[in-house]
Amino acid sequence: MTRTRATLIGFGAVLLWSLLALFTVGSTPTPPLLLNTLCFSIGGLLGLIWCAATGTLGALRNVPLRVYAFGIMGLFGYHALYFSALRLAPAAEAGLIAYLWPLLIVVFSGLLPGEKLRGGHIIGAVFGFAGAALIISNGAGSFQAQYLPGYILAMCCALTWSGYSLLSRRIGTAPTASVVVFCLGTAALSLPIHLMFEQTVLPKTGLGWASIIGLGLGPVGLAFYVWDIGVKRGDIQILGTSSYLAPLLSTLILVVTGVTPAKPVLFWAAVLITGGALCAARASYGKPGRTR
Repeated sequence: MTRTRATLIGFGAVLLWSLLALFTVGSTPTPPLLLNTLCFSIGGLLGLIWCAATGTLGALRNVPLRVYAFGIMGLFGYHALYFSALRLAPAAEAGLIAYLWPLLIVVFSGLLPGEKLRGGHIIGAVFGFAGAALIISNGAGSFQAQYLPGYILAMCCALTWSGYSLLSRRIGTAPTASVVVFCLGTAALSLPIHLMFEQTVLPKTGLGWASIIGLGLGPVGLAFYVWDIGVKRGDIQILGTSSYLAPLLSTLILVVTGVTPAKPVLFWAAVLITGGALCAARASYGKPGRTR
């Protein structure tokens, strides 16, 4: 597989993740942990079929348990927080806050050994959090207290995925097939917690079930497999930068489908968050000694 082809495959994850908010809204009223269980079961089954077809199931035996534990907790934590956030706050606003994770990855990476926090990182962080503040205030200086729990969960979601992504550098590499165990482990962990703390509520419409299946096949399934291929075999800098398109595409899809009304505050928040991430990325990619 060529580097260019792997990069294009990885970019497919960005397109799939832009559908995450739309399908999550469509899966209402399914509670978050039950949604985790259903979606990751589908994603894991999809991976098992792929591994069986490619003869890579045997590779799963050679992956250390710490890698499996780390991957399961990362996927479980991020999606439990994300699904909960979109149940407690408007989808577009909560989704934009959750998509601060690309910016946080770039900013926090400047604090790692051998890296340096630059002016562009700080400017990008200011822009990004200004976008988040614009969402929380609804662009008019008014504080929307009823949505605060959802906004907090969305911010925790961004912190979880950025922390997971940075810490994964210290865990070591694993074959793409290991994503199968990540998905199935997340489903297995979510089910008993759901039974303990949530009421089982399943969709009563075809649209609700279609949304759950869409989540499991795409944003919570195939996306993780193609992203793994992209970051390991493609151009990770291009993929990292392209991930900043996700919040813009996600918001646009919600507006076009009528889930979220077109509001200027959403446009400016998306511009600030995406622009801040690009500014921070430029500070990292443009430093001396960085290959392009």
